[in-house]
Amino acid sequence: MTGAPAFRTVALGRARVEVARDASGRQILRSAAPIGPYPARVTERLLKWAHAAPDRTLFAKREPAGAWRRITYREALGFARRIGQALLDRGLSAERPLLILSENDLEHAMLALGALHVGVPFAPVSPAYSLVSQDYGKLRRIVALMTPGLVFAADGVRYERALRAVLPEAAELVVTQNPPEGRAVTSFAALAATQDTGAVDAAYATLGPDSLAKFLFTSGSTGLPKAVIHTHRMLCSNQQQLVDCMPFLAEEPPVLVDWLPWNHTFGGSHNFRLTLYNGGTLYIDEGKPTPQLVGETLRNLREIAPTVYFNVPRGFEELAAALDADRALAERFFSRVKMLFYAAAGLSQPVWDALHRIAVETCGERILMITGLGMTETAPFALCANWEAGRSGLVGIPAPGLELKLAPVEEKLEARYRGPNVTPGFWRQDELTRTAFDEDGFYRSGDAVRFADAADPDKGLLFDGRIAEDFKLDSGTWVSVGPLRARVLAAGAPYVQDVVITGLDRRDVGLMVFPHVDSCRRLAPDLAPTASQADIVRHAGVKRWFQALLDALAAEATGSASRVARAMLLAEPPSIDRAEMTDKGSINQRAVLTCRAALVEELYGKASSPRVFRPTQAR
Repeated sequence: MTGAPAFRTVALGRARVEVARDASGRQILRSAAPIGPYPARVTERLLKWAHAAPDRTLFAKREPAGAWRRITYREALGFARRIGQALLDRGLSAERPLLILSENDLEHAMLALGALHVGVPFAPVSPAYSLVSQDYGKLRRIVALMTPGLVFAADGVRYERALRAVLPEAAELVVTQNPPEGRAVTSFAALAATQDTGAVDAAYATLGPDSLAKFLFTSGSTGLPKAVIHTHRMLCSNQQQLVDCMPFLAEEPPVLVDWLPWNHTFGGSHNFRLTLYNGGTLYIDEGKPTPQLVGETLRNLREIAPTVYFNVPRGFEELAAALDADRALAERFFSRVKMLFYAAAGLSQPVWDALHRIAVETCGERILMITGLGMTETAPFALCANWEAGRSGLVGIPAPGLELKLAPVEEKLEARYRGPNVTPGFWRQDELTRTAFDEDGFYRSGDAVRFADAADPDKGLLFDGRIAEDFKLDSGTWVSVGPLRARVLAAGAPYVQDVVITGLDRRDVGLMVFPHVDSCRRLAPDLAPTASQADIVRHAGVKRWFQALLDALAAEATGSASRVARAMLLAEPPSIDRAEMTDKGSINQRAVLTCRAALVEELYGKASSPRVFRPTQAR
């Protein structure tokens, strides 16, 4: 837009794409830029920075008293050597790996570095499988699949119920504090006090690009955890792809204030490795993007000004509101940040615009806001829009070194990946591995994309939903779930947490809405603070707001595939045990529709239900 304030200067890679066609006529996209050289082993960068900047902080975490406890690069290398020796002494391997059950902390980080340094694969597991689940079904499945030789849980008492339910006697248990009674336990301090020997150097020397580094679990549409194999090549090449797209990351050691969990690829593969690769510092944020916990994030951001900031859309919503209300916080946050990066879902345009407005009011510049598209199986960086898109949904072009095949599936184009950052498959799940790749060795992502401008591929690709979620109405009309869901979430912010789109073989499209309970309480101020979700969805003020939302959605619809004809507010949150919610907090549409089939029938029932909303004009 003419006369708009300039963006803060930041070094970005060349955003050009080459398009070719394979023998079958399918389009293959590649970045015009080559991938730069990258190390063969993840901890080569730990060795580099321990020598070049030994006293620089690598990780920091706030202690209960409030001060930051820091671990420098020199100290981290010492931890990695001693813990690596301890793992070697125990004979750990891919057949008997390290399993980490608890959240991000300094001990978790040092265990990960120690395992990586000597070639012992490790697997960080979602804490929800231990702390939220009631039947421990997913955790039990993971333990059976991995056969761990050592299991770490920071607080033994906090994880005690899960440990007693699933931990085999043959697996050694390591805790930082509060060992559970009745079981032999090794303290983290004792593990980290092991004297390292030449065996550590010998183990490190045997590692190569194809050596196993770690396993990350993803559930996908099945709801059952799959162990995605990560090699050193995957992790190292992916970080170089990031630097090739955003050279500023290597120009100045990045400073992150980050809550994203390390059991998920965004936090654990993207941000953890980005910090190490570029000699940066990661401040572990114990906050979360919820009204109850965002205060801790804001406390940290008042002290530490990041140079690059990563979050999910919900986190940016909370942040934008806080920055708008607190000028001192905004001045601190925008003082040196060069880029904002969101992933995991679409960012609503009002939040995007608000962040630009607040930045201009605070520092006179706009800050680059970008995203991309990737997945656990691509380590995760794959596509990147490393330019100011101005809108949500643009996911860019392939990173250098990655090939993207656009394969027609039904009426969409599926993104399929081949390159050094792509997984070789799933651990001990050979059949899943075989079906995950096509005849040319491209990984089938299940994500649909389309060109922003078919005449100019350099303008990038738009996310076009998950292919498996799309369906047809009884008229034969295709419903594209991803774009419709994004439109509903944007219109329903902040009162909609998530939605499931219904209508398979039905006459029209419906919604099953998971309300954002804390936000909806503001629509029902007369309810007691202890009111349940069921009480909230029945409240007249809440029902009025959602009726208005449905009317607005109906008014802007362009046809039967985009017109929401009915909706239901759900009184029960999604269940992790029923696979309705994945470990990263996203909704499994298929599982919700299966588990709540009776509610779907009520939504479309001939008899009028007081829980079903319909557009006013259709009554």
